[in-house]
Amino acid sequence: MAVVVLDRLRDLFNSMRAQSISRYRFSYKRGTLTFDVMFLIDETPYALLFGAQGHNLSFEFHVQPGFRVVHPQLEKADYTMLCSLLGLKWDPNNSFSPGGFLTDFSSHIPATAVPSQKAGPHHVAQVRRNVEDAHKRFFCGWRDNKVRRERVTPENLEKTRKLMGPKTAKTCDQKNISSCWTDIPGGAVAVTDP
Repeated sequence: MAVVVLDRLRDLFNSMRAQSISRYRFSYKRGTLTFDVMFLIDETPYALLFGAQGHNLSFEFHVQPGFRVVHPQLEKADYTMLCSLLGLKWDPNNSFSPGGFLTDFSSHIPATAVPSQKAGPHHVAQVRRNVEDAHKRFFCGWRDNKVRRERVTPENLEKTRKLMGPKTAKTCDQKNISSCWTDIPGGAVAVTDP
C-alpha cells in the first residue's frame, strides 16, 4: 500500500485548530493492545505518534498534505514486536502491513478534540524517547542562559523541538533559553511560553 489517506484526521485537525490545540492525545485499541496516539499539527509534516501502553513499543508516521501517509513503514524490530503483541502469525493469504494498520486505525480517529486531552511534553516523551536525558520527561521550567553567559545546547533545542514543538524551540534558540526537565513527576510545572 503506497499511500494511506486518513480522511478522518481532517475533522480532528479542524477541531484542534478551532480550539488552538496543536498537540492532541487519544486512545486506539486494536485487539488486546491499547495505544496512546498523539496527533501533532505544529510540525511539518504533521506527526502521528503511537505508543503501546504497557510495552516498550512506539513508532511514528509523517502525515503529508491531504492527510496522507506515503509509503507507511516501521523499523523491522518495531514491526516484529507489533505483530507479536497483536498475536499475528505470518500468513501469505492475509498479510499484515503498516498501511493496513493505519487503514484500520482511520475508522477510530475522533472527530472532535476535547481540550482536556491536549498532549503535554511528558506524553510526547513516552513515544519520542530518542532525546537528551530521555529519562527526564517532565518539564520543570526555563533557564535564561544569558545570565550564566552560556549558550543553549543543540541537544536541548532538539529535545525542546521534539517534545514541545518547533515554534517553542525557535523561541528558545532566539532568546538563548533552555528547557529544563526532571524525572520526578511531582517536580513538573505547567508549560508557559519561554
